[in-house]
Amino acid sequence: MLRQLKILTAALCLAMAGAAHAAPPDWTGIAQTIGRTGALLPRGAYRIDLPRADLSVTLDGVRLDPAFALGSFAAFDPMEDGSVLVSGDLVLTEREVGPVMARLVEGGIEITALHQHLLRAVPPVMYMHFMGRGGAVALAKTLRAALDLTGTPARTPEPPGAGDVLDVPAMDRELGAKGRAAGRLVQYLYRRPEAIRDRGMPIAAGTVLVFQPLGGARAATTGDFALLAGEVGPVVRALLANGIEVTAVHNHMLSEEPRVFYLHFWAVGDAAMLARKLRPAVDLIAHRP
Repeated sequence: MLRQLKILTAALCLAMAGAAHAAPPDWTGIAQTIGRTGALLPRGAYRIDLPRADLSVTLDGVRLDPAFALGSFAAFDPMEDGSVLVSGDLVLTEREVGPVMARLVEGGIEITALHQHLLRAVPPVMYMHFMGRGGAVALAKTLRAALDLTGTPARTPEPPGAGDVLDVPAMDRELGAKGRAAGRLVQYLYRRPEAIRDRGMPIAAGTVLVFQPLGGARAATTGDFALLAGEVGPVVRALLANGIEVTAVHNHMLSEEPRVFYLHFWAVGDAAMLARKLRPAVDLIAHRP
């Protein structure tokens, strides 16, 4: 019996050592398959951004920058067993929805949500959220086949040249956070403090506020608040009280714990004033300091 226990213990140690030293995912193979180079995120995921630069979408007279509100993406997270979890969001025209959905499902990638994020967009666009687990390159091949059914550009478009620049220090003061420049855009990220998991898999969630300059001090703002159920009502009230339009409230995933609701918004005006109007809602959400 003692000998059996020793053998079992040795086997367990070998298995743990094997998991600890498992080969990293084939990020190069993913990039080559998708046709785009991605970037490693702090959590260890490999993210590829796929902005819909082929689309010309306007909302309330504002032409939306592809990275502002038309940014498809896929994030590949390594799992302990050597597999990869892919999740993301595809921006699609209404005619692209059916073929893309069928191709993803055929390749074993699950559709977790389909909806609009903004109102009055011309032409209207849909946002398809997805999740799948398996071999890195196999998942990338399925995703590439789905992308080939859309007008998504084969190459990442060059960022726009120098243009209108927002007063980021003033916006930082109003929001009590540091904005990050992304080309002409300015982004604010507030990560949730909870350990969120979906069927045992870790999920990253956070609130994102994005500002697109419109000339002078003016900007358009959109993004999404990542909220627990008890935060939804207070945040809706805070936004409406400050003239910020709420354009959608929904889930992006199917079985995450705790449940996360995403609230999308839209407003146009003086950038620093928009930041001031968003601050009361930001102060109502739980996020890492």
